[in-house]
Amino acid sequence: MVAPYVDPPEAEGDRPRDRRRLAVLWRLLPLIRPHRARFALAFAALCGASGMTLLYPWAAREVVDKGMKGTTAQLNTIMLVLLAAFLVNAVLVWLRHYSISWLGERVVADLRILVFDRVLTLPLAWFHERRSGELVGRLASDVTVIEGVVGSELSMALRNSIQMIGAMVMLFVIDVKLTLLMLAIVPPITLTTIYFGRKIRKMTRAVQDELAKVSGQVQESIGAIATVQAFVREAYEAGRYRDGVEGAFARTLAMVRWRSWFFSTAMTAGFIGVAAVIWLGGRALHNKELTGGELTAFFLYTFIVAGALNDVAGLWGALQRAAGATDRLFAVIDTVPEIASPERPRALPPGKGAVRLDGVSFAYPSRHGQPVLTDVDLDVAPGEVVALVGPSGAGKSTILSLLYRFYDVDAGRVLFEGVDVRELALGDLRRSLAMVAQEPVLFSGTIRDNIGYGKSGATTVEIERAARDAHAHDFIAGFPDGYATMIGERGTKLSGGQKQRIALARALIADPRVLILDEATSNLDAESEAAVQAALARLMQGRTTIIVAHRLSTVRDADRIVVIEGARVVEQGRHDELMARRGIYHRLVERQLIADHRAA
Repeated sequence: MVAPYVDPPEAEGDRPRDRRRLAVLWRLLPLIRPHRARFALAFAALCGASGMTLLYPWAAREVVDKGMKGTTAQLNTIMLVLLAAFLVNAVLVWLRHYSISWLGERVVADLRILVFDRVLTLPLAWFHERRSGELVGRLASDVTVIEGVVGSELSMALRNSIQMIGAMVMLFVIDVKLTLLMLAIVPPITLTTIYFGRKIRKMTRAVQDELAKVSGQVQESIGAIATVQAFVREAYEAGRYRDGVEGAFARTLAMVRWRSWFFSTAMTAGFIGVAAVIWLGGRALHNKELTGGELTAFFLYTFIVAGALNDVAGLWGALQRAAGATDRLFAVIDTVPEIASPERPRALPPGKGAVRLDGVSFAYPSRHGQPVLTDVDLDVAPGEVVALVGPSGAGKSTILSLLYRFYDVDAGRVLFEGVDVRELALGDLRRSLAMVAQEPVLFSGTIRDNIGYGKSGATTVEIERAARDAHAHDFIAGFPDGYATMIGERGTKLSGGQKQRIALARALIADPRVLILDEATSNLDAESEAAVQAALARLMQGRTTIIVAHRLSTVRDADRIVVIEGARVVEQGRHDELMARRGIYHRLVERQLIADHRAA
């Protein structure tokens, strides 16, 4: 069973957890490594620009001292040097900003691709334990947090670190005693930063969790908008969304209050320290221990250190947020799919679609105590048409999921062309199968795109041939844009019969060994069903076909009907044989006839 990822509870003052979360940021380094040259250029530009910034207080020192004791020519020289430094600094700042921004956007793009690539390989059980809207919301919000840190805050952190270290060195050069006094304010600021940072991190994570839930509600409501409107539940859904937004707003306000106290406290502590330095510096100037230029430079370097400390205080909270977001995203990336191709898969042998279930038992991971299949044996010969019938929940669709290897059996084997499906590459197995479901899933592109989805690199000729064989070409040609017609999300612009025939064409172009029909015509009117049945007759020729149906009238002509009840195969045979036995199949047919008569 794939356990859902949940952030573990945190204890107050959990320092190992803090270190672990920040250490997670190092996992972004492999994404930066391919762009080492770009990073080196950005770092060099950043160092150069930061170094230029450190020249200005020294220039101010020279201006003050030379203004008091030097000549006008010396002042002019200093100003020319400063102007040249400004121009060089402008170039370096542009280069640093562009390179860091490019690097941040590139890393975020690569991270998005990594997460989505992993999500596509995860088993169905993983998705069944999560709401898709919440997953999408989490992906969007967490990546956005990381984008801000990598794209801008990383640059700020490096710049402030360089400027702070450089300014500290210059302060010690000017006056050791004053510098030591100024440094006395650093421990309180550091402790304040750590304390508030932990609080903010927890609150930020709670806000992100709340927003992810709200995103899930939005997707759920919009995805079922017809049902919402049909039951006049617009007000209920709006209220549910409003409650979620208000809850997120309340959590955000709590976080904002803490952040406000954080910034206020850090800045106040910093400026109190600056005031103390100004007072002590004034005394040193009065006692002739410093020149006016040295004191000016000292003040400017102190402001650089104070500003850097203030920015670092804000960056600490940003790093905490990014660490939490990175942790969650890499939890997805690090998830090892339980359903995966073996390291050394067996080659798929040639064949016409032989399927066998050998003593198969299975229960869904979330319901281990409720077996869906128990010791099931079933042989489907190449080219045979087999229908699976039985009451809802009997395990018919589960057999299809096991054949596709969406899940692995708990006991027994599922064999395809005589090979256990767990020994085959997933791509080889699934490319040999094609399913047409009761509710075909179409994508919001063109008709051509949806039919061609069944085969990578399908040509226009192949797509049109598949559409003709699926009895879909005529209605497609009747659209003004033909095969370029946009069908809307999930094919909302098409009728049920049209969607079904496009799904059939998609299955046909895949040229599968085994065709699977899961209630493929149960929702269609008589005219659409007749067209789809004609297309199915073409598609089933020479192929192994497995039909799952509740409407027993659709399986009368199957080569064999397999009745499943109570997680077991209880009857097999042709329609006439099973009716003559007057067993479970006979009872199912009678019940459906009575239901159809009452409905009529």
